[in-house]
Amino acid sequence: MAEGILRDLYGDRFEVFSAGAKPSTVDPRAIRVMTEIGIDISRHRSKSMSEFYGKEIDYVVTLCSDAREVCPFFPGAIEYIHRAFVDPTDISGLEESMAAFRQVRDELRTWITGVFGRKMEDGVKRRMPFETNKEMI
Repeated sequence: MAEGILRDLYGDRFEVFSAGAKPSTVDPRAIRVMTEIGIDISRHRSKSMSEFYGKEIDYVVTLCSDAREVCPFFPGAIEYIHRAFVDPTDISGLEESMAAFRQVRDELRTWITGVFGRKMEDGVKRRMPFETNKEMI
């Protein structure tokens, strides 16, 4: 979800990559709640962080509670940014889990706007990987 939101808001200024410590499939509930706000992530795929080893990375962003501990070091990264979000897949019941996905989606959008909206002032296109848990990609 974070990759989709950042691409939608600032894709003209940041090159965005998303990876996870435990890649799997993109959760259909994430696809559904993103579609509700006009962002299609149905073609996104869950990727391993190892796909990005050796690449030039400016910002490393971690979004789940344990990501900070398992995220690899990227030489040359300008900044490491961490913000933990609730994992909506931990919520049981269809209505409750969909509400949790919507809440995380909205929190991500607000956070991304606050953090990366300010970074746009530098006017430089940056590479930005997002390390998230497998369900939030």
